[in-house]
Amino acid sequence: MEEATQEYMDMIVELGTQYGLNIVFAILILVIGFIAAGWAKRMVLRLCSKSSTVDDTLGAFFSSLARYIIIIFTILAVLDRFGVETASLIAILGAASLAIGLALQGTLSNVAAGVMLLIFRPFKVGQFVDVGGNAGTVKALGLFVTEMATGDNVQIIIPNSQIWGASIKNFSANENRRVDLVIGISYDDDIDHAMTELGKILDADDRILKDPASVIFVGELGASSVDIGVRAWVASGDYWAVRWDLTKKIKQHFDKNDLNFPYPQQDVHIVSNVN
Repeated sequence: MEEATQEYMDMIVELGTQYGLNIVFAILILVIGFIAAGWAKRMVLRLCSKSSTVDDTLGAFFSSLARYIIIIFTILAVLDRFGVETASLIAILGAASLAIGLALQGTLSNVAAGVMLLIFRPFKVGQFVDVGGNAGTVKALGLFVTEMATGDNVQIIIPNSQIWGASIKNFSANENRRVDLVIGISYDDDIDHAMTELGKILDADDRILKDPASVIFVGELGASSVDIGVRAWVASGDYWAVRWDLTKKIKQHFDKNDLNFPYPQQDVHIVSNVN
């Protein structure tokens, strides 16, 4: 009985001697690895927050990615201490990652496009844009989708991959925009008089910028009207208000100054063949 007990104690001592150091080192590796993972996450998040080109969403994504990468290497190091073939495990993880990537290639393409949008910032939240025929105000920009609202407040959800691969019109990117109008007057009206009155209307509106200067010109001799072009620069936020006000004021001002807006017309010549 004493011999069996002694053999059992000897086996415990042998196992402790054989694996004890590995267990201690494994615990140390885990502690150091998790501390390093937390430190890396905070460091990446701090660096991203200081950058003016990296969005907060992207900073959180990169910081979490750095943490998980360090944790994975920590676990692999612990397994290696106990003799586990990590090379085979890495190969299995690589194959599994490839399979998952192929299955989720659409989702991953949205993530990749979201990262590019958050880095290069072709538009920001609150700006009015036209993306692939969808026009609206950007409400949210995430890693997978972008949320927009149309002028009549209809929600639009667009996958990021469709945005990154399409042309983007950003109406709010520049500080100023140009209002372009075409005003048709009758051929019987005085062109110089019409252009002078248009200049008075532009000068009377304080929202119209002096620099760049407004331009008034004869654009085309149309089928039934002389088309006068008007180009005026305004702040981007005033664009539609100025455009609508100018259209109304021009009509009212022309009515008071005997300037006519001709209706489309055609001259029809009837030829009668009399035998």
